[in-house]
Amino acid sequence: MSTHNHEPEDHQPEPVDASQGYERSDVRVTGIVVFLTALAIFVGVAGILAWGMGKLINAHMNREDGPNTRWTKSVDVRQLGNLPNNPELQHKVAELTQTFPAPRVQTDDGNQDVADLHKREDLLLEHYSWVDRSQGKVRIPIERAMELVAQRGLAVAPPAQQPVLMAGEKKPVVQVPLTNGFARTGYEQEQAAADAAEAQQKQ
Repeated sequence: MSTHNHEPEDHQPEPVDASQGYERSDVRVTGIVVFLTALAIFVGVAGILAWGMGKLINAHMNREDGPNTRWTKSVDVRQLGNLPNNPELQHKVAELTQTFPAPRVQTDDGNQDVADLHKREDLLLEHYSWVDRSQGKVRIPIERAMELVAQRGLAVAPPAQQPVLMAGEKKPVVQVPLTNGFARTGYEQEQAAADAAEAQQKQ
């Protein structure tokens, strides 16, 4: 009885002899050659595509920007070499950096700015200075201000003026205390009002 599950004898794998510790058959060069050829073709095609895209982008930019002029001409700065140090130029750059309008780039993480702020605050808090010389207003040190407040006390605002009552109005009278600590609900207030009305009717 014939079966179709058996493979031909030509396709059966050769028995592996592992006693020698290495493969006895040679490496197939065909696969390596095919891989290297495909890789070379891929790299070549990718390079051609990149070159073509660069040409298209440059052509589009040239159309948008127009022809080169003396202001847009590229210059090879390598021909200039290393420029010598100029102390006068460096001094001018430092002056421009100091007088450059705010906000300026901080070179010390803001530590100097905070120190300068504290110095200005200390000058105002610890010394006498004019606020308005024409009106005679003077800023006094904070220590002296605290002494004066401790001696004289804080200024008290004048009492609010009562408005003039119109005809038929009366001054509101507030009964103290306003509450005994217990707040009735709306339902309880309605019941109390109904009970009071009923008591008045009986009288």
